[in-house]
Amino acid sequence: MVYLEQFKLPSHETEDGLLEEQYRMSELGYTDNSYPCNLFLQKQLHSLDFKEVTILYGGNGSGKSTLLNLITNKLSLKRVSPFNSSNIFDSFTEKCDYRMGFDDEGDLLEVPDGSRIITSDDVFDYMLNVRVNNKDIADNVMATREHYKELVYKKTVKMRGMQDYEDLRDQIIARKTSGRQYVFKENGKEVRLNSNGETALKFFYEKLKDDTLFLLDEPENSLSPRLQIELADMIKDMARYCGCQFIIATHSPFMLAIDGAKIFDLDDVPVNIKKWWELENPKIYFDFFNKHKDLFI
Repeated sequence: MVYLEQFKLPSHETEDGLLEEQYRMSELGYTDNSYPCNLFLQKQLHSLDFKEVTILYGGNGSGKSTLLNLITNKLSLKRVSPFNSSNIFDSFTEKCDYRMGFDDEGDLLEVPDGSRIITSDDVFDYMLNVRVNNKDIADNVMATREHYKELVYKKTVKMRGMQDYEDLRDQIIARKTSGRQYVFKENGKEVRLNSNGETALKFFYEKLKDDTLFLLDEPENSLSPRLQIELADMIKDMARYCGCQFIIATHSPFMLAIDGAKIFDLDDVPVNIKKWWELENPKIYFDFFNKHKDLFI
């Protein structure tokens, strides 16, 4: 499903107008941060047309994340982590334009509920929160186990008032459950953590929902090559069978190789659409392994 069909960037004249307005509003008479003005004009990039899976490829500073942030702001998508901005960023976003796609009956689509941008910071924060939560649970486990033993083995509470009722209720519950069940009930269950990569992949399994537009900023971070391939397969299947659209900023050859993905090479001037095997990163991998191929044969 293609929800977002096209995203159009401001013209040269519009950018000049934004900068002139910024100059007039500045007490210094100039602006020391014109970002993102001129970033895409110098690449001769004026608009992007999207498919079910569209990939933005390029080196650091090429504008991959900036494009994702502009789309996120323009479409009012859900965002968790903050992003690098500037005084002119909101005005620049207002001057951008977009066109939504159509459903099978020819009706104009809307941005699906739950559509969002997911950044590597979101994944890192998830892993950190899980670890902190697990530590809090672990710190309380010993005290809860001791409390469980007291409830099970001490004399049965006698009713003399409402406080006795609560204590008796706790005792009855403890005696009807195992120690393990009681600890889980009182403290919660720790999230199983095997590695950062497996935890990061679990995050995507939880957050990627059917019939939704997702913007992913370098989702390969923290993932081993094997897990990157698993995520790429998940994205391909969700785009094909589950009504999802993905716009992805990535360097990963495994993500770039998603079947049918449309790839914009932001390192080219003008920006070109390329096949994944024509890009620099996959060629570097190929040259490296080709140089050492005797070790694998």
